[in-house]
Order: sequence, then structure tokens, then C-alpha cells
Amino acid sequence: MNQNPSGFSRRGPDIITEELVAVLLEKNSFEFKALFEVIHANLRARNAASGGEEMLRLRAYEKLQALVGAGVVKKTGKQYQSIDLALIAFNIRMKEFRAKMVKR
Repeated sequence: MNQNPSGFSRRGPDIITEELVAVLLEKNSFEFKALFEVIHANLRARNAASGGEEMLRLRAYEKLQALVGAGVVKKTGKQYQSIDLALIAFNIRMKEFRAKMVKR
């Protein structure tokens, strides 16, 4: 049995991160408010927006800042802009990771 001794499993990218990446790849520059509105609408369409709008907004902002920290999104003033090649590579790694997690 291959279990993590701490009892916690390493979680992969979630639906919010996937939506952020997908939206930023479509149009590469957004203010957070406009970006969140698109993400929220997409998640509601997928019936995946749970936990309340304010909690979702906080989680989306946290995920966006993680993407900025990872160097795949650039923040200039209030605008968030995708760094296309880096974001595409990140998206590919994210999908590969998700495929591995599904196989387990």
C-alpha cells in the first residue's frame, strides 16, 4: 500500500485554475473584476460554482496570484496578462497531471 505517511494527498490543479487558464488563453488581458465575471459565468454553466460568490472570488484571486507567482501571468497595474508560451506550457503540464491523477 503506497500511502502518504502524513495522511494527506497532494492535490492537483482545480476547476478554478483550469478556468483561469482557459479564459486567459482566449483573451490575454483582463482586470480582475471582468476576469472573475467570466470565470463565475463559466463555472455556473458547468454547475461547479459552489461555496458562495465571495468565497469563489477569494479562491479565484488566490489562484490568479499563484499564476502570477509562477510566472505564467503578468500583472501590470490592475491588468492581468497571460504570458502565452508559459501559460500554454503550464496548461499542458496541468492536463498531464490531471490525467495521471485519474489513472490512480
